[in-house]
Amino acid sequence: MKIIRTENLDFDYEIYDDKGQVTDKTAALRGINLTVQKGEFLAILGHNGSGKSTLAKHFNGILLPTRGKVFVNNIDVSDDSKIYEIRQTVGMVFQNPDNQIVAAIVEEDVAFALENLGVEPSEIRTRIDEAMKLVDIYKYRKHAPHRLSGGQKQRVAIAGVIAMRPQCIALDEPTAMLDPKGRKEVMRTIKMLNEMGITVILITHYMEEAAQARRVVVMDKGEVIMDGTPREIFREVEKLKAVGLDVPQVTELAYELRKSGIELPADILNEDECAKELSKLLQ
Repeated sequence: MKIIRTENLDFDYEIYDDKGQVTDKTAALRGINLTVQKGEFLAILGHNGSGKSTLAKHFNGILLPTRGKVFVNNIDVSDDSKIYEIRQTVGMVFQNPDNQIVAAIVEEDVAFALENLGVEPSEIRTRIDEAMKLVDIYKYRKHAPHRLSGGQKQRVAIAGVIAMRPQCIALDEPTAMLDPKGRKEVMRTIKMLNEMGITVILITHYMEEAAQARRVVVMDKGEVIMDGTPREIFREVEKLKAVGLDVPQVTELAYELRKSGIELPADILNEDECAKELSKLLQ
């Protein structure tokens, strides 16, 4: 079942002069036709300016198409009367957790959106406790967010979205500002949510993160240029490098070894696979 569908999606950023008049337009998305299935774990890759974050903001109506359509559970995101339903379906988590946290206490921050929606206090208590336990921040519920690590803060932001009980979570480079430990914490949480049936759309520039998804989409100049499984995408090393992207380090190692004449598969994604293939050559 499709949870998100785009049809010939175009989006232009307008450029204004000092008087507020539109003087020019820049095409950010061009003819995007994409579907996301319910329960999928999709990673979207692309260099800066490729359009991946702009695309993600269309999935819950933060941005609206200049031309074309975006549907969430068959609801047109341009329908103002349905925006609440759309944002209940698709939650967004952004890059900088400090920009998302608004309260002085963790549990108050997780409850913030629910309170604004007028959810009953008893229901709020149930939801925020469930969300905090799910992402393993319940023990910090009485803490001040600014005292938490980057990874913990991002999990607070994710808990705030989970408390809304969305069917899909779109995460726009949620690990970009985190150290390796924080990135692992957040990725562990993301994978756990997907295993529970929540659709995950991960915008990332870390190839090792994308390799953990079930499907990878690659964008360049506002267009989708590749779409497939991680193995299908990352075996195309030269094509990815041509648009300014890398591959997972172990995939790069296998690529260089093949160039040196060592026969290794082109779709190696992790260290265990690489070690197993190298050990075969020594037998």
